[in-house]
Amino acid sequence: METRLIRFEEKKSNLGSLVAIQDPDAIPFAIQRVYYIYGVDSETYRRGFHAHKDLEQVLICVSGSVKVLVKTPNEEKVFHLDDPSIGLFVGKMLWREMFDFTKDAVLLVLASRKYDEKDYYRDYEIYEKAYMAQRRGK
Repeated sequence: METRLIRFEEKKSNLGSLVAIQDPDAIPFAIQRVYYIYGVDSETYRRGFHAHKDLEQVLICVSGSVKVLVKTPNEEKVFHLDDPSIGLFVGKMLWREMFDFTKDAVLLVLASRKYDEKDYYRDYEIYEKAYMAQRRGK
């Protein structure tokens, strides 16, 4: 699975901490879209439930914590994001679900493409067939 944790340089002082993402090598793609998710109530068990055909993302929990399930038909991993100096890179064709948001969680998402509904797989069975077909084609 094309996922990995990225540690960003953190500057700490008696004034607090700062993380700047300015090195072009820090993110493995050109950022085309930035958004964040917050205010997820305790009734919302999971968010996401999709994969992207071509889009790549880096997820950074800048406040609180959240868990991220990343999976393919063959493998799955859960990442616990609770450090604003660490991002989770999620590559193409990976199903993702976010869950266990703390009340103060803010999940920042850096994306390689602008929003395009045609880039989404929102039905797991359709995604699974496309993933397996893509793997056979390699």
